[in-house]
Amino acid sequence: MVNAPRVFRIAIIPGDGIGREVVPEGLRVLDRLAAGSGGRLGFAYESFPWGCEHYLKTGRMMDEDGLKKLAGFDAIYFGAVGWPGVPDHVSLWGLRLAICQGFDQYACVRPVRLLPGVPSPLRGATAETIDWVVVRENSEGEYAGIGGRNLAGRGPGRQVAVQAGLFTEEGCERIVRYAFDLARTRQRKKVTSVTKSNAQQYGMTLWDDVFARVAGDYPDVETEQWLVDAMAARFVLRPETLEVVVCSNLFGDILSDLGSALAGSLGLAASTNTDPERRHPSMFEPVHGSAPDIAGKGIANPIAAIWTASLMLDHLGLAEEAARVMRAIEATTAAGVLTPDLGGTATTTEVGDAVLAHL
Repeated sequence: MVNAPRVFRIAIIPGDGIGREVVPEGLRVLDRLAAGSGGRLGFAYESFPWGCEHYLKTGRMMDEDGLKKLAGFDAIYFGAVGWPGVPDHVSLWGLRLAICQGFDQYACVRPVRLLPGVPSPLRGATAETIDWVVVRENSEGEYAGIGGRNLAGRGPGRQVAVQAGLFTEEGCERIVRYAFDLARTRQRKKVTSVTKSNAQQYGMTLWDDVFARVAGDYPDVETEQWLVDAMAARFVLRPETLEVVVCSNLFGDILSDLGSALAGSLGLAASTNTDPERRHPSMFEPVHGSAPDIAGKGIANPIAAIWTASLMLDHLGLAEEAARVMRAIEATTAAGVLTPDLGGTATTTEVGDAVLAHL
């Protein structure tokens, strides 16, 4: 007797630009896994045409009841957001941040690894020295959206803008605990907290205090606290000392991009936007953006999107399948099948074909 397949409902939001090119490559990988599962596994997709084109037609980045439509899915697979003609703050707040904050996806996890065969701009970099994870607080901090622009009526040059960061003790504690729990799963149990508490004396010192308190519950995990400017230099000068780096929304955004650049390309930057309590679906997205300069040319790097699909599989409890996808990615890059951002000549589809062949 054959057991009924486990069918996962995945909401697909390709979004803008190269998101529409790389997401299909990730879906091909998921479909191949399902086809080879002997009927044990399946994926049911529903695609949503939200993004800048949708905004230009309707005045909204996604449907007004978008969160309600997404709520019943097991996961959300997201491509990219942003396109010339739509202000970036409109596109970001109207779609990605609306989903992340609406579903309280407070843990953004961004792995930084040097894959086989990928050149790093960092002299002497190896797979052993470039291998860490950035855990980014994803719901408040500098991206809380608190503030405003005022006093424009007083005349030219008199306008004032206030942008406030929001740090709650609860928000700090839950992301810090997430980072410690993640560190316990890694070979080197170590968490580095990053702030700028010498200059930001309220929110960041609250973060420091919470970090120190939570660390007491994890005596088996090594800890350290660094200022963000020193940490940016350390990413470059001493990457081998990093393991799990936890930081606020803005700092995590910037440092994770720096890490991906050191690992070869933003075309390799995978990420999760996770609700660890699983009250809502989590969202999985490559973080390279919509890249209008290369959109439609067939040369976008699909590795970040496929790696992101692997992270989604792991979140869904499919650890074996997730590991298979990562091994296929590593075999593909080791064989030199690379897109132009990594110095290669392969097309988006050719990289996808190679990953499928190695599955």
